[in-house]
Amino acid sequence: MRESRSGRQEDRAGDGLAQRLWGAGRAARQRPKPGESARNGAMPQPDREADLLRLIASDPWRMACLEAVAALGLPDCWIGAGFVRTPVWDRLHGHAAPTPLPDIDVIYHRPGDGPAEEAAAEAALAARLPGEPWSVRNQARMHLRNGDQPYRDTADALTHWLETPTAVAVRLDPGAGLQLLAPLGLDDLFAMVIRPTPHARARRLAAYRARLAAKDWRARWPKCRVMLCEM
Repeated sequence: MRESRSGRQEDRAGDGLAQRLWGAGRAARQRPKPGESARNGAMPQPDREADLLRLIASDPWRMACLEAVAALGLPDCWIGAGFVRTPVWDRLHGHAAPTPLPDIDVIYHRPGDGPAEEAAAEAALAARLPGEPWSVRNQARMHLRNGDQPYRDTADALTHWLETPTAVAVRLDPGAGLQLLAPLGLDDLFAMVIRPTPHARARRLAAYRARLAAKDWRARWPKCRVMLCEM
């Protein structure tokens, strides 16, 4: 398989746009504190990681969601997908109003939990923050839906998602503060490049293409570049 177009030009354009919107002079900024990052695999660039964590921390609604999820005490538990991706793309596009989320994707990893436990967690979250579109999924069982081998942990599950800029999550740790999980890095997220993850490219390309059509992200974020793959 090959990508239908190179992502290098798009990456450079995204880097320049991010620099203009977040500003230069990064060396003078405070680096993330120990414990701010918890990730496996590819490591995000420190400046981008710090920018992302600051963006999340500046949003009272997102912080309230993170506090509610932390109170559940679920193992290896994060909020991912559009909860993290959307504010970055809104900022890079200069959108004044935040894009509403269809779901707040809460993900965790505990073998043995099924739909009943997920529903109980959603009910507990709804009691703390009513009216929000909570969605709780135990990544220890999601491999069954996708036809994969069992995922070792939440980070491993993220690498099996369909597109790279969505495979990122955050959590609020009572002792360490905001933490980031980005096993595939942050380059595509900040460059506004939508491309299949290595797993999707190898095994789920049709599902990736169907998701692109269903989501139609460029209608809201037209500066995004979509990478189509050919066999």
